[in-house]
Amino acid sequence: MSDQTLGAGPKRIDGRLKVTGQATYTADHQLDNKAHAYGVFSTISRGRITGLALEVARNMPGVIEIFHHGNFPALHHTPSSMAGGNKVEETRLPFEDERIYYDGQFVALVVAERFDQARAAAQAVTVRYEEETPRANLEQGLTAHGTREGKGNHSRGNAKQAFESGTHRMEATYTTPVETHNPMEMHATLAHWPNGRLQVFESSQGVVQQKGAMAKIFNLAPHKVEVISTFIGSGFGSKLWMWPHAVAAAAASREIGRPVELVVPRSQMFTTTGHRPETKQTLKLATDEQGRLVALSHHSISTTSCTDQYVETCGSVTKSLYSCDNVSVDHRTTQVNRGTPTSMRAPGAAPGLFALESAVDEMALAAGIDPLTFRLDQFADRDESQDLPFSSNHIRETAERAAERFGWHQRNPKIKSMREGREIIGYGMAACNWEALKRPCDAHVALRADGTVYASCATQDIGTGTYTIVAQTLVELTGVPFERIEVELGDTSYPKGPISGGSWTTATTLPAIAEATRHAIMELKTRAVRSGGPFDGVDVASLNFENGVLSHNGKQMSFAEVLSSMKLANAEGDAHTEGADTSKYSYRSFGTHFVEVRWDPLLANLRVARVVSAIDVGRVMNEKTARNQVEGAIVMGLGMAMFEHTEYDPRTARVVNNNYAEYLVPVHADQPEIDVILLDYPDTTFNEFGARGIGEIGITGLAAAVANAVYHATGIRVRDLPITKERLMAGA
Repeated sequence: MSDQTLGAGPKRIDGRLKVTGQATYTADHQLDNKAHAYGVFSTISRGRITGLALEVARNMPGVIEIFHHGNFPALHHTPSSMAGGNKVEETRLPFEDERIYYDGQFVALVVAERFDQARAAAQAVTVRYEEETPRANLEQGLTAHGTREGKGNHSRGNAKQAFESGTHRMEATYTTPVETHNPMEMHATLAHWPNGRLQVFESSQGVVQQKGAMAKIFNLAPHKVEVISTFIGSGFGSKLWMWPHAVAAAAASREIGRPVELVVPRSQMFTTTGHRPETKQTLKLATDEQGRLVALSHHSISTTSCTDQYVETCGSVTKSLYSCDNVSVDHRTTQVNRGTPTSMRAPGAAPGLFALESAVDEMALAAGIDPLTFRLDQFADRDESQDLPFSSNHIRETAERAAERFGWHQRNPKIKSMREGREIIGYGMAACNWEALKRPCDAHVALRADGTVYASCATQDIGTGTYTIVAQTLVELTGVPFERIEVELGDTSYPKGPISGGSWTTATTLPAIAEATRHAIMELKTRAVRSGGPFDGVDVASLNFENGVLSHNGKQMSFAEVLSSMKLANAEGDAHTEGADTSKYSYRSFGTHFVEVRWDPLLANLRVARVVSAIDVGRVMNEKTARNQVEGAIVMGLGMAMFEHTEYDPRTARVVNNNYAEYLVPVHADQPEIDVILLDYPDTTFNEFGARGIGEIGITGLAAAVANAVYHATGIRVRDLPITKERLMAGA
């Protein structure tokens, strides 16, 4: 195998651009006569605007215009359909009315010649409100609004009856707080209208969806909208769908007749660009005398906004991970005065597996069974929620291999029994799980007369290495080396590609790239055998193409020579591939985490010392970037477990830690030793490459593994994230 083909771990083809500063992110683009916009954001969480004092701001240097409810063009709603290619998360248009639904909502937009001028003028705008009592958190939402039914519910057997008759039973409630994505690159839009067309540079994980939404909102034919996102400084789900700032920037640009750039400040990325919602989850498990699961109930409530229904499907994994005849999964929401939530890495599964895998641990201990043995005995061999076989499932091997590497057999099950110096050592484990998805995709590939191979698709590379694995696919199919490969992504002028989320980009994009490559090779062959061609009269089927060379009966010519001899610029191929057929198989990825924590009660210091994770995601397409994805997800899982918590004032529903100084995330000093085992079993039932996707799965279950290890070390069962030293000192 070449060190550049699929399965190997070549360096990223875009790496040099990034480390040298040549990679152009949204806010790096420079357009002639560009103006800058800065938002005025609400300082209350519920009520209405009664007045705006704008004169001081209007007279400040450089101010071009100030937009607000009384001074904004009429726009249209998008149907917000993912299938229709026009989904947004916050469906309310900016400045649509005078109502305030959450802290940090856009109430005005100042456009000025320079960024500093726009910001200064925005800060000079005075807003008067009629304030109403907000619903600041889940409990307040329940009191005021109750709940609404969600989606993704499931029931089989009679979980309630089976629970009541179980030999061993456990029931517990687990909570997770709001988490905010906080990608390093802030949300940004640069919009302009050349010749009546809308062109938008956007930090986006879904340019095709944004194009469709913009076309609906501005009543434009789709071909008159172009959205470009060449490089993204990550998004973790917050950039999947368009937010109000993008609409505001595009409208402002059309009104003033100039390009307008709007960068969302860090503080407002806590309010108006989504978050992982707060959850409250109740688990009920029961086993028979032999310790087999006979009942499993997972009921969750998550917060949503007052304008949109977002459901955090916490039980999405519970339906199928373990074998059980009696299962009940129920999702509900309650409205609070916060911005609309959105997908955050492994939506549903990340908070859901914290609750499920904590409860499974508690159930194993109640039944007197080792947590690893309990799981090995209970893992489902088929998807019982759909009555379908898994396309591929090696979860038991992930558990056994990770346990051996970790040294689980050395674990003394007695609480607080393992020590080294002052530190008490705890071992914990949890399963991880994520769905495998494949969407429709288009792609274009060209073999060019200069000896290069070109590919384009309107998917995005959000920092995960999509440019590189597309290039690897071209290397594998054409034999052309990396340095002669050109890949262009993230522009809606290219063939339609998927959003960069859900761990489906690789499984979706590569089959389309491969099919387009084969079509380009066939076009090359077809042209080569035509009259006057270098292989005139040869049967196409007998022509061989390998390592960029056409050959027949000893005659060899590179594709560049073939094209040049015929004075052709290229041989092109286009392809459309469909999503996965889900009627015969259930497609999921599997894994297991093992975690070692150390607790020093004298200093009240808790740290994660080691993590060993074994992951089964089908074929590993790039060993280096795949491992990087899992390691990054593990670090985010540590953040979820021990640090991250967006805090809201219970009186005002305003965010109180909306900055990197007070919103805690793991830093270098918090990093444990991380050992990732990639099983690499190709799942060719899913797609021709056997890849399922790796971005999400590493974060799922990690928080539970930490919590289970903390219980082993301290005897304190923490059911409310994050796990803080204060909770441990207070006995949780």
